[in-house]
Amino acid sequence: MDKVTYNGLTFKPYLTREEIANQVRRVAEEIRRDYADENPLFLCVLNGAAIFAVDLFRECCIKQSEISFIRFKSYEGTSTTGTVKQIMGLDEDIEGRTVIVVEDIVDTGFTAKQLIKALAEKKPKEVKIASLLFKPESLQTEVKPDYVGFSIPSKFIIGYGLDIDGQARNLCDIFVLSEDK
Repeated sequence: MDKVTYNGLTFKPYLTREEIANQVRRVAEEIRRDYADENPLFLCVLNGAAIFAVDLFRECCIKQSEISFIRFKSYEGTSTTGTVKQIMGLDEDIEGRTVIVVEDIVDTGFTAKQLIKALAEKKPKEVKIASLLFKPESLQTEVKPDYVGFSIPSKFIIGYGLDIDGQARNLCDIFVLSEDK
């Protein structure tokens, strides 16, 4: 892995595709263990979680399960706006079902909190959060993911679905903003 540059910012290698794949498998095993006999709905939060959600959904191999997509936006450039906007909503009936929200990253927790509140109105059996990445130091709500691939420091990262102004989602590895000048 080499350094990459986007918008004049340099990012250095952080997590390899192999490390990511290993954690996706581990998280999938945990979910499969907990929900193999149910019909959970995997609810992917677009755009960032798309790659993780598809990989996780395939790895879970739960016979009775579905995947759907919603879209929220809270970032511009390298920082959160502090405001969460729903762009695309949920159409499925989730009453009485387990919903596994699939996030690319939980940092402040504002998106997850708003989503859980919105889903609760539709009377699911339960809502769980599976997040590839979790920044415990950045958390500003009581919402924590139930399934976590990696706990990471509060640094800006890109790749494997995570972007900077729409770019870098296609990187197979994850990169962290370099502090070198």
